[in-house]
Amino acid sequence: MTSATAETDLEQPSATPDEGPDPAPPSGAGGVPTAVRRRLATLDSALNPYSWLVTAFVVTIAAVLRLVGLDRPKGYIFDEVYYPTDAWDMLQHGVEWDEKTNGPAYVVHPPLGKWLIALGEKAFGNTELGWRVPTAIAGILMVLIITRLAYRLFHSIVLAGTAGLLLALDGFHLVLSRTSLLDIFLGLFILAAFAAMVIDRDAYRRRWLRALENGYDPNSGRRLPGQPPWWLLVAGIMFGLACGVKWSALFFAPFFAILVVVWRVGARRSGGTRRPISAGLLGDLGWLLLSFALTIVFYLATWAGWFLTDTGYFRHYREANGWSEPPVLGALLNLIHYHSEAYNFHSGLTDRHVYQSWPWQWLLLGRPVAFHWNGNGTCGAPSCAAEILLLGTPLLWWSFLPALGALLWFGLARRDWRAFAIGTGVVAGLLPWFYYAIVDGRTMFAFYALPALPFLVLAVVYTLGAIMTPTEGTTTGSKRTDRQLVGTVVVGLYVLMVALCFAYFYPIFVGQSIPYESWQSRMWLGSRWI
Repeated sequence: MTSATAETDLEQPSATPDEGPDPAPPSGAGGVPTAVRRRLATLDSALNPYSWLVTAFVVTIAAVLRLVGLDRPKGYIFDEVYYPTDAWDMLQHGVEWDEKTNGPAYVVHPPLGKWLIALGEKAFGNTELGWRVPTAIAGILMVLIITRLAYRLFHSIVLAGTAGLLLALDGFHLVLSRTSLLDIFLGLFILAAFAAMVIDRDAYRRRWLRALENGYDPNSGRRLPGQPPWWLLVAGIMFGLACGVKWSALFFAPFFAILVVVWRVGARRSGGTRRPISAGLLGDLGWLLLSFALTIVFYLATWAGWFLTDTGYFRHYREANGWSEPPVLGALLNLIHYHSEAYNFHSGLTDRHVYQSWPWQWLLLGRPVAFHWNGNGTCGAPSCAAEILLLGTPLLWWSFLPALGALLWFGLARRDWRAFAIGTGVVAGLLPWFYYAIVDGRTMFAFYALPALPFLVLAVVYTLGAIMTPTEGTTTGSKRTDRQLVGTVVVGLYVLMVALCFAYFYPIFVGQSIPYESWQSRMWLGSRWI
């Protein structure tokens, strides 16, 4: 992991023992100064086959934990009474349906998450396995993406495997991966959008390096040669799909847009442009607008069932009220009205709930949500308890706040773009909820923090990486090797402790029937967890 103390070092990937030599070509290659080449250097994350072996290992662990016994407990748990039933109705009618009135149902979340659940029901029937398989797959994909993303960010197989394992061994992520709710899909698409942005950042810097090698003058005013930013457009698509699951994805929009612009300005500055902001800002904004246009297109595509049928709620709102309803524009206006009504519903949702919590409680595990409870099982003891508790692995979650403090410190001290990028994801995922909690006291639950979880894990991994690397960053020799050896041992011990903590709480993550005393011993915060 790079430990940079000057702006010129911010973009330099470190050559750690597990990744091989520095990927930067020799000094002066292509006529580009070594310092400029170092600033623009990126890591081709596909080069090291061992990184893929670690990825496969971590993803296999995640898959086993999320798929084994997925059809238990039987029946709907927590909010599964809503989304799987909506998904099954959408297979029959194309839209959510109210069986009591035999008419369209009024729902307040976009359709994509339910369509994804419907795919599982289409494959395995309207069963526990059918409606939970899609969320399990989404959770596994999140582990895959964070592992590859961490390798690209930190250039270390050890840290990449650590990021994947920590997410795989988090009880909060496990429970949401094994329950048919929408939040795991939201987290997947947000993480995928961020990963695409990071790939776009690397691609843009490689374009600059190739252009300079081919004699491009950074101050000529000519357009930078090379391919369009396809990965930035992919990020827009992923973001549109995230919005198609839950509107809270919009919290990330301004933060991600700022990141893209800042990264591109930094690349132009590293490439030698005298006016890095004004020289390419119009182009940056143009591509961002196109990416956002794709966001809108793919978001609207998630409403295909509503558009293609005549039975959706508010589908012919204007016609029913005696107003004109042109073929395309009328449908869009009706959908806008639908969104307005749904937004008003969310804005006025202040009813008290026994398991509601406030954002300042989430990272402290102040009020987890009980998804399932059964005190009538068999466990070889007079009294048994089987619970599914939406609880983060305590040792991991109680590491988040110290890790965020370290992230801020190292980000400022080293001026490291990765620290600010990770911190931006955390802020986008958590800060807006503080606003809604303080301003209007909206009812909210701990699982709203799911989209921020991968960034919190990356903050922990970043801190562990800082422990592994000396302050010199690029120093070679015994000092660096000793520091990395000690750091690797620290990382291994930390992951082992998280794994043991996860194993201890595993029964209440998956609803195993255990003696009541054993269940009670796991309620570390007493009534706050009951």
